[in-house]
Amino acid sequence: MTSLNHPTSAPVLRTADGGVVPLRLDRWGGAPAPEEEAMLERAVGPVLDVGCGPGRHAHALAGRGVPALGIDTAPTAVAAARRRGCPVLHRSVFERLPREGRWGTALLIDGNVGIGGRPEELLARVRALLRRAGHVLVEVEPPGTPTVTTAARIERDGAASPWFAWARVGVDGIDELASTSGLTRSWTHVEQGRWFVQLTS
Repeated sequence: MTSLNHPTSAPVLRTADGGVVPLRLDRWGGAPAPEEEAMLERAVGPVLDVGCGPGRHAHALAGRGVPALGIDTAPTAVAAARRRGCPVLHRSVFERLPREGRWGTALLIDGNVGIGGRPEELLARVRALLRRAGHVLVEVEPPGTPTVTTAARIERDGAASPWFAWARVGVDGIDELASTSGLTRSWTHVEQGRWFVQLTS
């Protein structure tokens, strides 16, 4: 993405099928919102935060005494999480990770279930990282949102990143995706217009 000295507008995620999703840097850099806190109450350690960004969830879990590790492929996100004091690895979820098969919970929040545009493969990989009866806490799109894979890019102030594969996963389609990965929905939470589900292995 082209570097700009004085960005003035908020970044957006633009999809090739015409969607525009605001990227909430203010939310990511702050403390978890109340609806996220409700979700984190269900996290059983140790927790793997996939696509952790600046580490707000891992930091909040540490404050609760729940051990958590963040992973992210963006160096700036990893640096921000480390400044927050969070244990974090600059790594993809598809690379070798510590505690494989022994995580209690994995987090896929802020649209991270769309990482790589292959939600079935992502959920199957995450399930393999969990211990028996482990959980995945996933943020999904509201009812009526189709589950589709598309290309997307990040835009800000006339600059744009390269296109990359991305998936939108609606709550209407999560059960089918989960079942193909050996997971079952065991909880659904709606607050402030955001939808969260718990998938159990």
